[in-house]
Amino acid sequence: MTPIMIIELLIVLLALYVGSRYGSLALGAISGIGLAILVFGFGLKPGTPPTDVIYIIIAAVTCAGTLQASGGMDWMIQVAERLLRKHPEHITFLAPLVTFFLTVLVGTGHVVYTIMPIICDIALKKGIRPERPCGVASIASQVGITCSPIAAAVVAFVTISNANGYMVAIPQVLMVTIPACLCGLMCAAAASYHRGKDLDKDPEFQKRLADPRTYEYMYGSKVTSLDKEITKEAKASVFIFLGALFVIVCFAFCQMIKIDGQSLAKIINLPKMNLCIQIIMLVAAACNIMFCKVNLSTTTSGSVWKSGMVAVIAIYGIAWLADTYFSNYMDQMKTMLGGLVETAPWAIAFVFFLVSVLINSQGAVVVAMLPLAYSLGIAGPVLLGVMPSVYGYFFIPNYPSDIATVNFDLSGTTKIGKYLLNHSFMMPGLISVGVSTIVGYLITCVLFPGYFAGFMS
Repeated sequence: MTPIMIIELLIVLLALYVGSRYGSLALGAISGIGLAILVFGFGLKPGTPPTDVIYIIIAAVTCAGTLQASGGMDWMIQVAERLLRKHPEHITFLAPLVTFFLTVLVGTGHVVYTIMPIICDIALKKGIRPERPCGVASIASQVGITCSPIAAAVVAFVTISNANGYMVAIPQVLMVTIPACLCGLMCAAAASYHRGKDLDKDPEFQKRLADPRTYEYMYGSKVTSLDKEITKEAKASVFIFLGALFVIVCFAFCQMIKIDGQSLAKIINLPKMNLCIQIIMLVAAACNIMFCKVNLSTTTSGSVWKSGMVAVIAIYGIAWLADTYFSNYMDQMKTMLGGLVETAPWAIAFVFFLVSVLINSQGAVVVAMLPLAYSLGIAGPVLLGVMPSVYGYFFIPNYPSDIATVNFDLSGTTKIGKYLLNHSFMMPGLISVGVSTIVGYLITCVLFPGYFAGFMS
């Protein structure tokens, strides 16, 4: 790398670091400062902003926001809570499954804010150290993003892969990511099952318990969603939302089905998948508004809609900044990394993970780094196999869901350690992502044996 390239790369990293310190909208906005320096200060040609992914996020978040405003999400939470309370002794395994599948359905991990206080309450009342289910459940809420048919990371992977000649569809992505991520999560849950001291043997907890006011604070009330009244309109909004997801998956299967060498989607003249998702999500949102008594002001003030719009700004700035840098130095990147790509293409997983540590968005990691990976000559099946590695922002515990989980745990067992990195999410996060990436890679070896046979030889 030339000195100029190094300086410009440091500017990119500095913008991401400063943005991550401020969090929220700052990641995207401060990336704009880095972009301005590269373009106006160093004369680089501006890259391409990720408009397709942004449009999909806006449509999906609008639909999910109307689902939340109608009360449909409350009904989903109630169903999940009944499952958890029916089997409290298995909370360490059931909690991550619940948060995982809620994220898969809704497309955002921020739904965890509603269910996490319930997980903490169930564990505490059962005498289970809350850190055990809470740590892995928070991780699971983010892992589910690469397994959701409407999440930006999945749609971006499909869109960018198709543009680079790897004609993969959403169902094919989910066939890899869902089983891989479930394996990783269950391994993380198993490792968490006896994590830390039992509450009756934990001197720190027993000291807190000796204070009558703290005891009342922890045990004096029951956190539940079961007392909320669920209207027929709320239930209808859930069925509308699930119906929209079903249609999206059906359209995605049409891309996979071949008739006389042509995909069924092309034969019946379906638009591109990114456009299909936008149209279906907008129609579902409209149906919720018209038939499910949605308060529009509540929609835009809800946590799902707000977090989604923040993600739009973050992806907008981060991906544009990264594309500007890498697109201007693609030849140099190929020269530097060519040997690594030929001998160990799976090593791109470490790059995805390290970038994610700086960027609190899996969608942004995919949009920013996947074009570079394809330009380096890494095959699509390899990139699909290592897709779980785009989640690394648990490493530094500054993500909202992790911070909220610490606050929800009244026992104080879920915490950020004295040395920052010795926190409750590190162990389940590393195990989950590590196992998921390995299993995902092995699954693609089975699904694409021809490619890997040629590579191994």
